[in-house]
Amino acid sequence: MANFAKPSAPRFSVEVYQNEFLPEGGRDVHAIVTVTSTGGAATTRAAAAHGSAAVVIMVDCSGSMEYPPDKMRGAREATAAAIDTLRDGTAFAVIAGTHVAKEVYPGQGRLAVADPATRAQAKEALRGLGAGGGTAIGTWLRLADGLLRRSSAAIRHGILLTDGRNEHEDPAVLRATLEACSGRFTCDARGVGTDWEVKEVTGIASALLGTADIVADPAHLAEDFTLMMENVMGKEVADVALRLWTPVGVEIQYVKQVAPSVQDLSDRRTGAGPRAGDYPTGSWGDESREYHVCVRVPAASVGQEMLAARATLLLPGAPGEPPVTLAQGLVRAVWTDDLAASTAINPQVAHYTGQAELAKAIQQGLEARKLGDVDGATAKLGRAVQLASASGNADTAKLLAKVVDVVDAAAGTVRLKAKVADADEMTLETRSIQTVRVKKS
Repeated sequence: MANFAKPSAPRFSVEVYQNEFLPEGGRDVHAIVTVTSTGGAATTRAAAAHGSAAVVIMVDCSGSMEYPPDKMRGAREATAAAIDTLRDGTAFAVIAGTHVAKEVYPGQGRLAVADPATRAQAKEALRGLGAGGGTAIGTWLRLADGLLRRSSAAIRHGILLTDGRNEHEDPAVLRATLEACSGRFTCDARGVGTDWEVKEVTGIASALLGTADIVADPAHLAEDFTLMMENVMGKEVADVALRLWTPVGVEIQYVKQVAPSVQDLSDRRTGAGPRAGDYPTGSWGDESREYHVCVRVPAASVGQEMLAARATLLLPGAPGEPPVTLAQGLVRAVWTDDLAASTAINPQVAHYTGQAELAKAIQQGLEARKLGDVDGATAKLGRAVQLASASGNADTAKLLAKVVDVVDAAAGTVRLKAKVADADEMTLETRSIQTVRVKKS
């Protein structure tokens, strides 16, 4: 482990957990790379402390938000709560989203600067929010992107609320919008009620390196929005990249974030010189995340060893200057004829491999259930119950118990419930990617 952060920079550290030993001819090396940021009051020029964030809140105002009326009322109250949580100096705007996107506050293509007066004005403007029209989420995101690009803030973030499907926009348009916005700002997405599409909302959050969740009861929106905005206000540094360098002959098989949630970053790689690539990690505050890196090395004989990969955390430098190295860790490969050493599975690698399998089993099980495949759904959701029990993922186990009757958790024996509330099924699907950390011995 190495930490290169200067006293004036956010403090990052990298730790690598792996079994470096391979049998003769072995080629696949697995490692969990743990990245921790301790933040601190002092920040780099890329994240000057006060006024370092710009936030745009996108509120669904389509016609369905009025059915029942407490959805629109809850959205107004939640947005007001989020505005109250803004730190002084934060740039912000509010967008009303239907089949078009309209600026609610401050208007004229501008961002306001949070202070007591602008917060009061913004909350007054929310009184005019009403429901009517369709849903075209790409237009909301494009307007948010245009507003955020006017800001020089390091932390550029969106909060998006919807209650329905993206019915008034071609799916290809939304995909293209997400590709265009990726890397320019991050975004948390929330679905209120139970008439929205889980894959759409989670896809938005995944593409823009944010979180996704369900708020089935509009009465809980204000609490959720407050927590989201507090999290944004806690961010201190943006655009951190995980750079992986590999020697000649080494191939990267995949890179996945595995905690606090599962997210495959493999196809998000951008070239960074010979044998190096950068993977985006978004914005950071005081937190820790873990990444599963798998590389394939050339076959070698017993006694040989090599550097399989170097993982480096980088912060963009000033224009014309190289990026700042925040921390670094090494992934190694050593070939041995010691069977016990080469077959041992590192506990962190085993745990997060299981967490990724848990997420996949839930998603496949729910899909089979929707298609009427009782046997397939029972098998996959049974396996999910087994994995959740073994890893101590109590939150996921509770959500699974609302969809299946658990006969034997350790064995993964379950029965599908005859009736399942839409909110329970959607909550399980939306939160399936959330993971728990390795139990500390």
